[in-house]
Amino acid sequence: MPWFQRQLRLRPRSRGFHLITEEVAAALPEISETSVGLLHVFLQHTSASLIINENADPTVLSDLEASFNAIAPENFPYEHTVEGPDDMPAHVKAAMLGTSVSLPVGNGKLLLGTWQGIYLCEHRNRAGGRTLILTLQAN
Repeated sequence: MPWFQRQLRLRPRSRGFHLITEEVAAALPEISETSVGLLHVFLQHTSASLIINENADPTVLSDLEASFNAIAPENFPYEHTVEGPDDMPAHVKAAMLGTSVSLPVGNGKLLLGTWQGIYLCEHRNRAGGRTLILTLQAN
């Protein structure tokens, strides 16, 4: 079974949840030639995260953002404050959501559910670009 690995640099995005499914798929054209496989997507940052979630109703994303802001507010008395008030809440959110997702690949496509997509969860107010490592095990 061959393995493929690519680095994908995402452009800077505003705080919130951003659909990146097409960018991920486009970065690995080998997906289209894969009959059975597994794609692992890893984010090389500690103040953002990755999730698979609904891609049909945008209110899901705004509700997620509001919920996580309530769970990890900027006005909490954090000790780690050197990088600004949005930094430590970003680390808390990333710790809860995680920095990787794995997806099945079959018949030349990502086998996501009907209403599912891959999201970059940007937890900083003014973050730079983010780097993903995409690893495909293909057959």
